[in-house]
Formats: sequence, C-alpha cells, structure tokens
Amino acid sequence: MGEGHQPMQTGRPMAPDLPPALARGMADLFPAGPEDDPDQRLTARLAEAERQGRPLRVKLGIDPTGSDIHLGHSILFRKLRAFQDAGHTAVLIIGDFTARIGDPTGKSSTRVQLDAAAVEANAATYLAQLGEGQPPERSLLDFQTPGRLEVRRNAEWLADLDLPRVIELLGISTVGQMLAKEDFANRYGSGTPISLHEFLYPLLQGYDSVAVRADLELGGTDQKFNVAMGRDLQRHFGQRPQFGLLLPILPGLDGVQKMSKSLGNTVGLMEDPLSMYSRLEKVPDTVVADYLTLLTDLDPAAQPGDARERQKAMALEVTATRHGLQAALQAQADAAGLVAAGLAGKGTPAAAGLGAATVPEASLAGLAFPLKAFYLLSALQVCASSSEGRRQIQGGGVKLDGQKLSDPNQEFAGPEELTGKVLQLGKKTFRRLVA
Repeated sequence: MGEGHQPMQTGRPMAPDLPPALARGMADLFPAGPEDDPDQRLTARLAEAERQGRPLRVKLGIDPTGSDIHLGHSILFRKLRAFQDAGHTAVLIIGDFTARIGDPTGKSSTRVQLDAAAVEANAATYLAQLGEGQPPERSLLDFQTPGRLEVRRNAEWLADLDLPRVIELLGISTVGQMLAKEDFANRYGSGTPISLHEFLYPLLQGYDSVAVRADLELGGTDQKFNVAMGRDLQRHFGQRPQFGLLLPILPGLDGVQKMSKSLGNTVGLMEDPLSMYSRLEKVPDTVVADYLTLLTDLDPAAQPGDARERQKAMALEVTATRHGLQAALQAQADAAGLVAAGLAGKGTPAAAGLGAATVPEASLAGLAFPLKAFYLLSALQVCASSSEGRRQIQGGGVKLDGQKLSDPNQEFAGPEELTGKVLQLGKKTFRRLVA
C-alpha cells in the first residue's frame, strides 16, 4: 500500500460460510479447497474442531521493535479477539528472538538489530496496551478467560536451536524461493545488499508455527510469504499445515500511505479521546469505509449518506471502542467546540468552553533545557519529527497560550517558561504543559 491506497474489497466470495465476525474485512484466506476437506478449507477445520470439542490454535506473531501500538496494528488484534470470542485459543507470539533479526518485509535495507533488553521493554508496553491485567470488556484481547490466550516468546524454542537444526531449516527453502519474495527481489535487482541472516527470518517465523502447532495464522497482506513458509515447515515436520488469514494494511490519516509512525500518519492506541477523535474525523472520505470495516463492528452500508456525518460516526465509534461511549461523546463535543472557537478567531481551550481537565497534558519532565521551539514539538510528540515541527511553526500553525510562534529557533531556558501554558497545533491539537 506504500504506492497509494486502493479501496479495500469486502465481502469476498472465498469464504462465504465463515461466521461474519471471522470473515469481516478479510483480504485473503488460503488454502480454499474443497468444502469438506479440513486440510484445505478453514470452515471444515472449524467444524472438525467443534465435533472434537477442541478450540483451534490461532497464531499471531508480533516483533516488539517499537514501544507503541497504533490503530493500524490493532486490526490484527481485533481479528484475534474475534476468534477468542468464538471460543478458540489465541496464541500470541512475542518475537523476542526474531525482533533481534528484524522482519525484512517492506524494508529497502537491512534493519538495525535490537538487543534483548530493548525488545523485552517494548514487549512489556505492548502487552499493557493490549489490556494485560484489565477485564475483557476493557481490553483489546481477552487475557482472563481460561483457555483463550497463550502468550509465548519465541526465544523459548529459537534460542536453543543447534547448528544441525538450523542447517535443516535452511535446506527446506532455496535461494530462488527467497528471491521470489518481493522485498528481496527489489533489493537484489537494485544492488542493495541483503545480509544472509535476513533469509533466516521467514524460516524462523515459520518455525514458530511448528513450535505452537498452529491451525491458523493471522497476518497482513504483506506477510503471505512468511505465513506460507510456516505451512511448508509444518509439512516438513509432519504436522497439519496451518491456514493463512490475511487482513488489509490500514491506510494512514493521509488516506494514501500505510499507517506508519515514521510517516507521521498514525493514531496511537493510547491517545487521549480528544486527540483520537479529532484525528479520525478528518480522514479522507475514500478510506472511511475501510476504517469502519477494520476498526469497528458497524455496518458501513448502514451509516449516514452524508460524507461528513460518516466521518464523525466512524470517529465516534473508534474512539468509543478504546475509551468508552461517554468519553467519546465528550471528545466529539469538545472537538466541535474547538472548531467553533477557531472559526471565531479564538482558538484557545477557554474560548471553546473547555476546562483544564479536558485538555490533554504533556509533561516537560525529562526534557533537556534550554531547548528550541521546533524540538519541543517533536519531544512532546505533537509532531512526528523536529523537521515537521520546524515546518509547522514556519507555516504559522503553532501557538503558545494563544500567541503564534513565528521562530522555530525560539529558545526556552527552562520548564518554568512553559509550565501551565497551552501549546496548540492547528485548530484541534492542544496540550497543557506540566512540569
């Protein structure tokens, strides 16, 4: 999706007999053979499991290479939760070993390898964001219902692989098969180096499926090669091959590129209700149906015909799924107030009728003073980068307590110059600065 977003195809005919919650938003399901073959048809495997009184083992692997989960990531976890709610076992694999290699998918160069401590710290924040320790009705995954979730770390089985087993894995695939993977093919064709350890990544991820005896693996459409590798390895080791269920890559707030923190077009899973709603209600009309399908349980066809009202309905529902309906409704009202105040030339929280408790806080703790205005915006994550902060200030889009900042190099000597003031970006992003 990096070259531009195409409208997502829904209601695919490949699995009309899957329950709606499991089929919703699906981009691909493989294999899709005869209806009565539990090795070739997922519905047949589901029926077989029901007769045997056993849940399917549904695998989702995540490499904690960062600390934040955004809504683009959440669509896979929502699907995993749908299988949990249908009575199956979610096998969430924390790639604490594979993250140290780095998935080459979608990368034009070799990824920087992380150390074990950084990966484990990221994994802890991932689990917290997914709802560990929270009741099921307030979390993205169900951590509490017995039998519904296994959290595994793939260092359990990968860290102790001996050289003979590694050679055996390498013998299952060929260089030609690896170079058929689009990312490798592009890099090889352009003369960009490919490190040998990168060829190990799909093999190790596939071995995860062997280790947990997966019936089904979830992934994005960019993961088909890796999921298929899991099927190959399961066959090699005498297991029934898993099915692959792939979901689309969520377009970002620009409606064009995939949602990615590096592109600055994300909505974080832990963003406050006002920021989340305000960002979502501005997504382009062309992707509202995708957001409704992938991030909510609403029927896109049943939403308002007016484009603006559809945006607002989607933003309200997504915010409500993360923060509850009351918080979402308050965010919607506050966002409307901020727009009205901006149109009146009074773009401050007070002018919009917002109290201090409504405006999200941003902590100045840990920032190294003196610091410049453009850096302040990135350090507080109001902007995705320092260069973006500089552009926003130069474009006249940043205010401090209602006064426009005009010089990106304006320097603040200490936190006392900023504490208690409200930083504003555009018409809808406000942060009350606290020490």
